[in-house]
Amino acid sequence: MDKKYAIGIDLGGTNIRVGLVSAAGEVEKKIKEPTSDSLLETIIKAVDSLFSDKVVGIGIGVAGVIDRNNRKVLNSPNLHAVEEIDIANEMKRRFSTPVFIENDANTAAVGEMWIGAGKGLSGFVLFTLGTGIGGGIVHDKNLLDISAEIGHMTISADGEKCHCGNYGCLESYASARAIRSKTVSVLETGRESLLTGYCGGNFYKLTVEDIFRAALDGDNLAREVLKNAGRYLGIGIANMINLMSPEAIILAGGLIGAWDLYIQEAIKEASKRAFKELFENVKIVPSMLKDDAGTVGAAGLVFFGNNET
Repeated sequence: MDKKYAIGIDLGGTNIRVGLVSAAGEVEKKIKEPTSDSLLETIIKAVDSLFSDKVVGIGIGVAGVIDRNNRKVLNSPNLHAVEEIDIANEMKRRFSTPVFIENDANTAAVGEMWIGAGKGLSGFVLFTLGTGIGGGIVHDKNLLDISAEIGHMTISADGEKCHCGNYGCLESYASARAIRSKTVSVLETGRESLLTGYCGGNFYKLTVEDIFRAALDGDNLAREVLKNAGRYLGIGIANMINLMSPEAIILAGGLIGAWDLYIQEAIKEASKRAFKELFENVKIVPSMLKDDAGTVGAAGLVFFGNNET
């Protein structure tokens, strides 16, 4: 019997990931491109290079609020360009195959439930920690059909303005964008830091990876910023533990690379704020699928038949 495949597309604020995924969840081939203004052209080119008659569908995970009835992106704070594109119908027209679309964190949750850290669990909450912060919630072994915009829960009533237009969102304090922004704003005051040497004095070119590296090298500023961001993340985790009492909190995305500082601070803060009885019964674990969670989960939409257009 011929092997069947799906193409999973993970659209994030920083990168586009496209993968050819088997019905067993194996990523056979993958492509990663930076997110740019030529969004649709980049996606079509990547899909075209992976497409064959063995592909039974295309799944798309998009950072933002999805209109599930009309299969459209209503609001994407970190990827406004996708709001102007009828991406699901464009892909269906171009490749004449079923197309499925979902929020990117929800697709990552599908991937973890299928073959990752959530396999076999009845319920878990997934946080995607990248440019922004997203969420996916599995309850009673099913992905909840809700927006799950965890990154836009308010954690500071009079806090900073978020890209979504609200104030005091978790994403404004604990995301990669927030970590970089806070670091740069402190460096602008003239604070001494190893980071100045990492970028030839132009700290506007700093990346979050630079901040991780400086923290490991003992830089006080980098460590302070990461620990502070971790504390806010811990507030968000505690909120979800108290709300959902899940078996696990699964953390995915590039920021889990700073597990020993950022994430450990989050776990410590969550332990203070969540109900003791609930915290003791939850596992806080990293994604097993890492960068592939979104593409695997998007392909899973095809095999599980969710939100077809």
